[in-house]
Amino acid sequence: MEIRKAHFPGRAPVDAYGGGGFRFAGMSHHGSILCLPSGIHGWDVADFSQITLGSFVRVLDQAEDIEVLLVGTGIDLRPLKPEWRAAFREAGILADPMSTGAAVRTLNVMLSEDRAVAAVLLAFE
Repeated sequence: MEIRKAHFPGRAPVDAYGGGGFRFAGMSHHGSILCLPSGIHGWDVADFSQITLGSFVRVLDQAEDIEVLLVGTGIDLRPLKPEWRAAFREAGILADPMSTGAAVRTLNVMLSEDRAVAAVLLAFE
């Protein structure tokens, strides 16, 4: 049996969220995800307190293709740390924190408009 890192190689709307994961593109993923221009990736962050600037390395690596980053912070809205905001600003990315549910809905609308959007989405039960 081959175990690979979770990755869907394309952009897709998120069909459902909650219960500790997400459904998209006819698949489901347990845990948090990164929705990037390169595809949807598993994200090894289970709680907002675990996030560091290094958690956003894939986002920053793809900054030239991202105008807006939606940060789904779980059930509750949590503010972004100033050093994260500074890194995003330096990369030319507007970062917008919101609850994960709001981030999913906003992501889906912006994808339908073919906007240069990305999202990091914390899973919750």
